[in-house]
Amino acid sequence: MEITTRHVKDAAAERCGCLVLPVADGGKPCGTTAGVDDAAGGALKRLIRNEHFSGAAGKSLLLHEVPGIAAPRVLLLGCGDPHQPDTTALRKMLQHALSVLQASGTSDATFVLDDLASTERERNTQALQLALLAGASAYRYTHTLSKPDPAPRLHKIVFASTTRPAASTVRALAEGHAIATGTSLARELGNLPPNICTPGHLADRARALAEGHRKLTCRVLDEKKMASLGMGALLSVTAGTREPARLIVLEYRGAARDERPHVLVGKGITFDSGGISLKPGAGMDEMKFDMCGAASVLGTLEAIATLQPRLNVVGIVAAAENLPSGSATRPGDVVKSMAGTTIEVLNTDAEGRLILCDALTYARRFKPRSLVDIATLTGACVVALGKHASGLFSNDEELAAQLLAAGEATHDRAWRMPLWEDYQEQLKSNFADVANVGGPGAGSVTAACFLARFTREQCWAHLDIAGTAWEQGASKGATGRPVALLTRYLLDRAGSPGKSRKSAGE
Repeated sequence: MEITTRHVKDAAAERCGCLVLPVADGGKPCGTTAGVDDAAGGALKRLIRNEHFSGAAGKSLLLHEVPGIAAPRVLLLGCGDPHQPDTTALRKMLQHALSVLQASGTSDATFVLDDLASTERERNTQALQLALLAGASAYRYTHTLSKPDPAPRLHKIVFASTTRPAASTVRALAEGHAIATGTSLARELGNLPPNICTPGHLADRARALAEGHRKLTCRVLDEKKMASLGMGALLSVTAGTREPARLIVLEYRGAARDERPHVLVGKGITFDSGGISLKPGAGMDEMKFDMCGAASVLGTLEAIATLQPRLNVVGIVAAAENLPSGSATRPGDVVKSMAGTTIEVLNTDAEGRLILCDALTYARRFKPRSLVDIATLTGACVVALGKHASGLFSNDEELAAQLLAAGEATHDRAWRMPLWEDYQEQLKSNFADVANVGGPGAGSVTAACFLARFTREQCWAHLDIAGTAWEQGASKGATGRPVALLTRYLLDRAGSPGKSRKSAGE
C-alpha cells in the first residue's frame, strides 16, 4: 500500500479514484465538504437529503459521477460530532471507509479530513492511524492457499490537506507506514502453519531481514552454543522435539557503538502442545500463535530499521517447539537456568517462562537501557483483560509510564498489572530455588514474578500478549500486536539521554 500526503488547493478538482470527505451529524457537510458542494452546485446536499444520510459515525454514502467533481467516486463519511476528537471513533470511521473503498474496487483514494482536526497533534494522529489501518486492510494471507482471493485493488492513498502539511504530519505518516509494514510481517509469521514456521524458519527470516537493512546485523545461536552458556531452562523445553531450538539476536545500530541499547526479548514457541502436560485437543491449532512475541520483535526491528532513528536496539528471539516424547521434560524435573537458578518444572505447559528466563539472562551482556519481553504467556491474562489490552508488568515506574503512553498514542494499548513481592510466595519449591508455576490464582502475575527474578538489576517490563496477539472466530489470525506500541516507545527514546534506575515502590 502506497500512502502519501500533499497539499490540495481545490478538493473538487482532485483527480483520484475516490474522494473521501467528512459529513457531520444531521447530514451537515464539514467546511471542505461544503466547498466541494459549492463546486458541485449543491449536488452533495441534495443527495444527502434524498438518501436520508445522517452523517452519524460509522455511516457512509458512496456517490458516483457527481457533476462538478473530478473524481468519479465520492465517499461521504459520517463523522458524528467533528469537534470531539476521539481516537477510537476515528479508527472506526477510517476502518469503515477503507472497507467501503476495498469493496468498491477503486485503485486509489484521497482523504480530505482537515475539518476533523483543530490542532497539529490531532492531524498527526489522523495521519498515523490512516497509515496503520490502510496497511492492515491491505494484508492478505496467501502462503498456503492454492486459490487465494484476488488482491485488493486499492493500492494508493493520499492524505490530503488544504494547507501545506507540517513536517510532523509527514513524519507521522511515514512512521505509520513503517509500523504497518512491520505489523504485516508479524502477522504473516504468526499465521504461517507450525510445520513451516519452525525455529529454523524464524532464524532464516531474521537473517533475511538483516540482509535487507544496512544497520541491522543478525547472529543465531544453536543448541550446542546455548548448552555451553548454561541455558538449561530453554533447552529443557526443546527436549521433546526433533526441531532444534534457536536463539536469534538482531542488532540495530543507529547511534554510537558505546551507547547502551534498548533490548526486546520475544517468546518464540512455534508450536506449544503443552509437552507432557498436554493441552486439550480443542483449539490446539491456535498454539502456532505462541510465537507471536517473537514475531512482534522481528516486526518492530523491521519498522525501526526502515525509519532509522538515532538509538541502538537489540532484538532477542528464543525460538523452540514444545512437544511430548520419550525424551521430553517431565513434571517434577529440576533444571538449571543460565543465571544458575534451579527450577522445578511442575507444569511443562508453563514453558514460555523457561525459555524467557535464559533469554533475559543472556540480554544482560548488552547492558540494556531498558529491557522489554513480549510473550503470549498466560491464559490468565486473557481472563483478566480480554483482547483489548496487553498486560503490562514492570519493576520501573518510568518505563511503565512510557510503554503505556506509547500504547495510547498508537491505540495498541496495555494495562498495568501488579508485580508485588507478596506473589513470590506462590513460587516456592521444596526441591529447587523456584517452581515454574505458582498454583491457583493470579496466574499472569506469578508468571511475571517468575521472570522478575531474572531481571532484578534491569530496567525491565513484561508484556503478556496472550489476549491481543491473535483474533478468533471469522477473523481468525495474528494481529501483529504490539509492534505499534514497541515501535512508538523506541522512537520516543531516540536521542534521549540515559536515566538512573528507579524501581516500582522505591
